[in-house]
Amino acid sequence: MVAVARPWARRNIGEQRLWGWMPYEGGSDRRWLLEELSARIRPEWNKPARRWEIARKRLWVLTGALAERFGKVDVCLQFSTSEQCDICCQQAQGDCTCSCMGEHHGGAAYRRNWLLVGDTSLVSGVRRERHLRIQARPRTSP
Repeated sequence: MVAVARPWARRNIGEQRLWGWMPYEGGSDRRWLLEELSARIRPEWNKPARRWEIARKRLWVLTGALAERFGKVDVCLQFSTSEQCDICCQQAQGDCTCSCMGEHHGGAAYRRNWLLVGDTSLVSGVRRERHLRIQARPRTSP
């Protein structure tokens, strides 16, 4: 039995694009990406690194589509330990790289009392990573 590598996606701080990889199953991976993520995106195949590079804002759409197609996808997200949460985290709709590692993203910590303690300036510093494995939801029969 040959083990098939699991697809993955990676969001690094300081990179303008996501990195991703999926097993080649014949046909066009580029066409599949365009169908799943939007024909307006411009996925680029980085041949030396053997990975796709895709717009950062497509992270959750990409990981959901990969999980649906392959069953599971590994995700690695970088966060900065010195970026402090601010009001942008509580109201986040897009990319969040602060020190809470997404815990408060979009107001997820709804029981927490939020206090605005200054400007919303951020600084870069030490990076930490969060590794996730996203699994497709089981399909239910009609």
